[in-house]
Amino acid sequence: MSIVTVQLGQCGNQIGYEVFNAICNDFHSTHGLCSKKENESYQEACKERFFSEEKTGVPVARAVLVDMEPKVISQTLSTAARSGHWKYDHQSHFCQKQGSGNNWANGYSVHGPRYREVIMNLVQKEAEKCDRLSGFFTVMSMAGGTGSGMGAFVTQCLRDAFPTSFILNQVIWPYGTGEVIVQNYNSVLTLSHLYQSADALLVHENDAIHKICAQLMNIKKISFRDVNQVIAHQLGSVFQPTYSSEGASQYSRSPLGINWQVRPPLLVPPKASPNKALHFNTSIANLVVLRGKDVQSIDLGGFRDPALYTSWLNPQEAFKIWKTPRAFNKYEKSASLVSNSQFLLQLMDNIVGKAWNMFASKAYVHQYTKFGIEEEDFLDCFTTLEQVLSSYASL
Repeated sequence: MSIVTVQLGQCGNQIGYEVFNAICNDFHSTHGLCSKKENESYQEACKERFFSEEKTGVPVARAVLVDMEPKVISQTLSTAARSGHWKYDHQSHFCQKQGSGNNWANGYSVHGPRYREVIMNLVQKEAEKCDRLSGFFTVMSMAGGTGSGMGAFVTQCLRDAFPTSFILNQVIWPYGTGEVIVQNYNSVLTLSHLYQSADALLVHENDAIHKICAQLMNIKKISFRDVNQVIAHQLGSVFQPTYSSEGASQYSRSPLGINWQVRPPLLVPPKASPNKALHFNTSIANLVVLRGKDVQSIDLGGFRDPALYTSWLNPQEAFKIWKTPRAFNKYEKSASLVSNSQFLLQLMDNIVGKAWNMFASKAYVHQYTKFGIEEEDFLDCFTTLEQVLSSYASL
């Protein structure tokens, strides 16, 4: 099953490049923890999922690159080509020499509709290259202009054009002390629109990744590329094929190839009792991906503790494990957790609260209304996210 990646804005294109680079480095690696046949099956499944082949033998990323400023896309295309191991199709990108700045409304209401046809034609072209299309993976920032506004618009277009395909949005949660004054507005607008269109949102919090770089990797001067590479390795460790004793066909597993949806909040109305004991970080679903040495002997029984889950779920159904002796990149062993839980409750509440305080005083609202986003649209978005917060809080 193949995945078409849509890279949106500066952030989305830089992270998208790092993801493909990490994945390509991984399937070029050799590991003694699995047999040669298993390793070849892993490599074939990986290539089908993320790359198409050219006559030259150089894998071509299944991707569409979109930005309103050509500089980043140009750098991304040339950097990938120079690697010699993989490249982008030079006809799979769209850019115009007109930045949308940090204005979400400009990306969503102006640039999105204006360039919808050309962008969706590029997406359709990539989709038709796939023998078996599994779905779409979009990469974007929540707080910027093109990446968030146009990203929300393009996601809606994907849903309309491919109603049965799985759409996973990977979004970057802004730094708590960000420099973009309207980042809370942009985040609220992005999250509420993606909630209506996507099947799942996969969130990376900038502050948390920054701590990993500083405290675990001991990087003294942390760059955006350092942050992006950590995100890329986390994504790769989840998205790469997994194998189990059930057979080589298990290499086809991936978050875009299953019906287990983790859409926040994919909720049956919560059946929480007023007398229900409160538990930290109550979950709807958890997935653990284990790769490398000794994966078969790791005890994950704690993840089946009913106390971790809402009362109306069976922990046996809410918890999944994928494992493979085939290590990821140069890591001897790795474990990745994808969780649909209350983890983002406080972060989301902070962003919604700050955005509401600005909106109540009409701060910067005119920057959005002049591009067609009305005050009623803001109110609808606030209502949507308040319902999300309420549903997760009552788990």
